[in-house]
Amino acid sequence: MATLLYRIGRFAYRKAWYVVLAWVLALGALLGGGLALGGQFQESFTIPGTESQQTIDTLDKLFPSAAGAAATVVVVAPDGASVNDDTVKQEISDVSDDLGKLDQVASVISPYSEYATNAISEDGTTALIKVQFDGPATDVTDSTIEQVQTAGNSLQSDGMQISYGGEVFTTTTFGLTPTEGIGVLFAGVVLFITFGSLLAAGLPLLTALLGVGISTGGIMAVASFTTVSSTAPMLAVMIGLAVGIDYALFILSRHRSQLAQGMDPEESAAQSVATAGGAVVFAGLTVIIALLGLLVVGIPFLSVMGVGAAFAVFAAVSIAITLLPAILGLAKGRLIPKPGSRAARRALAAAEHDAEGTTAAAPAGDTETTTGPTVAAKPAKPLKPSLGGRWVALVMKAPIVFIVAVIGLLGTVALPAFSLDLNLPTAASQAEGSSARIAYDTIAEKFGPGYNGTIVVVADITQTTAIQDDLAGIRSELEAVPGVATVGPGIPDQTLDTAIFQVIPTTAPDDPATKTLVENLREMKGQVEADYGVPFTVSGQTAVAIDVSNQLTGALLPFGVLVIGLSIILLAMVFRSIAVPVKAALGFVLTVGASFGVTVAVFQDGWFNDLLNVHATGPIISFLPILLMAILFGLAMDYEVFLVSGMREEYVKTRDARRAVRIGFQHGARVVTAAALIMFFVFFAFVPEGDGPIKAIALALAVGVFVDAFLVRMTLVPAVMTLLGDKAWYLPKWLDRILPNVDVEGESLRGHIEETEWASVHTGDAVTADDLVVPGAGVSASFSLPRGSVGVLTGPTAARRLLGAAVAGRISPESGHLQVLGASLPSEAGSVVKRVTLVDLDSRRPDVSTAVGDAIGERLRLARPWFRRVPRGSAELLVSRINASLATVEGESPIDIHRTLGELSPLALSLLFVALGVADGAELLVVDAGDGDFAHPASPAFAGAVAGIADPGTAVLLGLEEEPALHAATVGDRPLVRIDLTASAGSSASPDSPTPGDSPVPTGSSVSSDSKGTVR
Repeated sequence: MATLLYRIGRFAYRKAWYVVLAWVLALGALLGGGLALGGQFQESFTIPGTESQQTIDTLDKLFPSAAGAAATVVVVAPDGASVNDDTVKQEISDVSDDLGKLDQVASVISPYSEYATNAISEDGTTALIKVQFDGPATDVTDSTIEQVQTAGNSLQSDGMQISYGGEVFTTTTFGLTPTEGIGVLFAGVVLFITFGSLLAAGLPLLTALLGVGISTGGIMAVASFTTVSSTAPMLAVMIGLAVGIDYALFILSRHRSQLAQGMDPEESAAQSVATAGGAVVFAGLTVIIALLGLLVVGIPFLSVMGVGAAFAVFAAVSIAITLLPAILGLAKGRLIPKPGSRAARRALAAAEHDAEGTTAAAPAGDTETTTGPTVAAKPAKPLKPSLGGRWVALVMKAPIVFIVAVIGLLGTVALPAFSLDLNLPTAASQAEGSSARIAYDTIAEKFGPGYNGTIVVVADITQTTAIQDDLAGIRSELEAVPGVATVGPGIPDQTLDTAIFQVIPTTAPDDPATKTLVENLREMKGQVEADYGVPFTVSGQTAVAIDVSNQLTGALLPFGVLVIGLSIILLAMVFRSIAVPVKAALGFVLTVGASFGVTVAVFQDGWFNDLLNVHATGPIISFLPILLMAILFGLAMDYEVFLVSGMREEYVKTRDARRAVRIGFQHGARVVTAAALIMFFVFFAFVPEGDGPIKAIALALAVGVFVDAFLVRMTLVPAVMTLLGDKAWYLPKWLDRILPNVDVEGESLRGHIEETEWASVHTGDAVTADDLVVPGAGVSASFSLPRGSVGVLTGPTAARRLLGAAVAGRISPESGHLQVLGASLPSEAGSVVKRVTLVDLDSRRPDVSTAVGDAIGERLRLARPWFRRVPRGSAELLVSRINASLATVEGESPIDIHRTLGELSPLALSLLFVALGVADGAELLVVDAGDGDFAHPASPAFAGAVAGIADPGTAVLLGLEEEPALHAATVGDRPLVRIDLTASAGSSASPDSPTPGDSPVPTGSSVSSDSKGTVR
């Protein structure tokens, strides 16, 4: 992965304007498209398959007038008057009639109707008009809502007070406020302090805002086709800002540190994307996986939120590894820290630490190869410890004390989480003074809290003949259930299939006692059906909210196990350790517990409500815990990777566990501190003026980030790592073989850079090998093959084929250096495979009925993209080359495109296969004659025949069992290079002494061997 990111970073740096333009176009397309489509955000907190939702779906078919959304118009009589006064009564009745005539209104129950259930308060001051719509709240248009309010507000002229309740009037949409800008401002301040440069500080903000725009546009576009909660874009903005700034910070910090050490800006940008960018990709991937894990919960609105937030993280990662290096390419050297600045001093200090680490003696028997910067000849000056250095030194002096202190503190903070109560938001969480909040409070005061959470009991009356008697009996049964305030009469539909009861609880809709009541009602279904033969189900908005909360609560533990298990596997892959991922997972549990504890204390128990501008206390929104776990998991892994990867890198160099903790912490502490502060400010900015769920989510995330970064990762982690010592890095060998190595630290990059630098001085050759060892070949080869030349490789078939396969990029060398057509191997094998054709004549089994022209034509078509036509006469040209080569061999006759492969001689067939390799468009042909039917033409004529088929600029590496008797230094007009893998000790694989008139042997083509037959 590091090598791929290195190439991406270098490409973006070199093609900066193209990359910038592509992202600007993407922003315009997504944001413009989302605005043009005009998608609207709506709240639909439902779960298909639950009893409450199934009941609503059934009512929609059988009793549609009772299946839609409901609203309540709360009318308070003028002072000194009663709603039972004739004048007031007439006015309210007229308004009820007017409401019933509106579009989308299915029915209206006047407070004076026989079907009304206690719709007039005992003191006669308040009346309730029940409005039933013909569809769910998401289908009720703004126009209809305005018409309802216009009709109701007409009563205000007579001194009545009007307010509106119900789901259609409960504001659950959330938007940005100027307060959120304060978080971005704080992030900018932290970035400026970190970099000491306005230019450097502005880049993470710029890229993060671009990512937010792209993700918001995408979510708006999706909202045009499906129901999307308004929480989804707000969550995406919050997450996108935080991770977008942090990911750019990680990469930019590495880039400026390398610039201060004198690295070329282009190389620094590429390496920063490969190293810090690798950690960014891994961290972002963990967040995305965790957010997409919400899909398995099976709750549509939560799935949409998870996908939206995951898209925001994906955009942030993509921008960090592509757009950021492009901007660095535009800035070039302007980001180099000024000499003597704090940034420059920190970079030099880091370099001296690294240099010190490379000179540390490794324990005996340590065979791990290390690389690092060149150590200066003079001893390093003593460095003044940084704040992070002083902190980690203090922690390492008494690790047990800090472990006990952190666990004790976080355990205490987490205690309120044990009383966690989950529910969907009600009007009680609305801002004071809003119509929905006034209606909610008025109903609770005048009628009782249960009137705000009516439970609907739906009875199937198709199996009874005594409908009225049975409905009266069921009503009596329902009224006898503890927690029921009153039950309305059973109202049958016109076809006498279904009847509904309105059950008013004694407690508020979000009260735990109401949950118990719903469960008790459902438990009595069996007894009622046995007594009356009438089955029933329990539904209504209150029951829907309870079902949603119950399912989310049930999914919390399995999802937590999934997330923690995933973290252990991912971190084991990264750090090649068992202790590190287990420690990280346990730390994550402490973070989540503390975050839950603070959230419950504030929003459920009422601590610091005035300080945080919390309007009301009550249950925590149902989806907060599972969403919080998904997001915090990814963020916690961010900090774990950036801190512990430095420790592992230092441990690999020195095998000194204590030094690894100290140096690794100092390298990562500052950037983790800056990243955590930025995330904290961005999240916390949504708390003071945030609405509903966003306020609680923002506080939970802000607390979680602070706790995880400063208490868990920067205190508990170094303490535990110090205590474990070398045991922290133990991984069983069998597990090491199973787990893939994701190489987040970029260890493979150092090898790639070294190989690329070596290859860059040999680009004049088609192939250059230096002490090349191929697994299983048993030889070490050094040779060069100029472009357009012919190399004859002789030796044992197995060794020859393996060496040819390595040159063709099919297998990786074991050691040594190898470049092919300017690409270094094995790191650039993908490029080599596309440009080199490997032809093994011994393994070819032709279809004897295929014509020569068809075989060549098919290969030509496969080698070209669909939009490029094969030039006319290509097959005839290759056949003519084959015939020209056959003409030089006695006893061979020419062929034509109509001959079948079964009619060709062994030599002609072998040359045809070479021609098929040429048809691939290869820049290098690797041909091996094997030791079977095609091995016999080991003669000067065969080498010349093969050379004659290849294009003039194409080099040929020809593998033969025996060296042909070639005395000249050329084959045809191509230079000849001999590579003998079987030369005896002391002999030379150089060509025989050239005869007078022969051209000299090409420079670098001679080889010699030792007693083991190893080519040098």
